[in-house]
Amino acid sequence: MTESSDAIEAQATEAENRESPRDKKILSRQVARYLVQNPDFFADHMELLETIQLPRQSGKTVSLMTHQTNLLRERNIEMRQRLDQLLQAARDNDQLFMYSRRLVLALLDAQSVAEAGDALMRSFRDDFGVETTALTLFEPLPPGKRELGEVRASSRAGAETAVGPILRNGRTVCGVLRPAEREYLFGKEAADRVASAAVVPLANQLGILAVGSSDPQHYSSSLGTLFLSYIGEVLERVLPRLLDQG
Repeated sequence: MTESSDAIEAQATEAENRESPRDKKILSRQVARYLVQNPDFFADHMELLETIQLPRQSGKTVSLMTHQTNLLRERNIEMRQRLDQLLQAARDNDQLFMYSRRLVLALLDAQSVAEAGDALMRSFRDDFGVETTALTLFEPLPPGKRELGEVRASSRAGAETAVGPILRNGRTVCGVLRPAEREYLFGKEAADRVASAAVVPLANQLGILAVGSSDPQHYSSSLGTLFLSYIGEVLERVLPRLLDQG
C-alpha cells in the first residue's frame, strides 16, 4: 500500500525543519534523480500532483496538473497554427502550379513571338501580380520577324553596354538596379516605377527577361528565383522556334 499524501507531506515538513540549506540542495538533487529513475512515481501518488505548485511569470503559482493542462493547450494551439500554415502553403503551391501550367501551355500554343509575349505579360500581370514585365530579344532577328507586339528588340552591343555584368553572370539576379539598367530593361516610361527587379538572362544570347516592383524590398537579393529561372528556360525553348518558323 502507498502512503497517503498527508503522511508524505508531514514527513517532508519534519525533514525540512531539520535540514540546513546545504542539506536541502543535496536532497533536491536526490529527489530529482529519484524521479528521473522512477518516472511512474506519480502514477502511485496521483493526489500529490495537485499539491505541487509551479511559479508563473505573473508571480502566481499553479498546480502541476494545471500547468500540464495549460502546456498541452498551448502546444495544441501551436500545432493547429503549424497545420494551418502547411495547408495554406499547399493551397499556394497548388495555385502556383495551376498558373504556371496555364502559362506554359499558352507559350507552347503561341504561333508568333507577339502571341508568346502577350501570354507572358498577361499571366505575370493577372495571375502572379507582377507590376512590370519586360521581355527583350537581341538582334539581329530573322527577316519578317519584326512584329513583336509587347516584346522589345535591342542589339547585343546595346545590352552589353547597359547590363553587361548581368548578362555575363548568366544567372537570375534580384535587387535594386542602376537608373541606366532600369531604363534599358523597362523603357523610359516604366523605369521610374521600378524600385527593385529580377532579371533573367536567356541562354545563347537570345535576350533578357525582367520583372519589376515599386517596392524596393520586393525583389531582394534573398528572394528565391527558381520560378523565374524556370520560365526563362521555357522561353529559351519556345522563342527560337517562333523566330525560325516561316
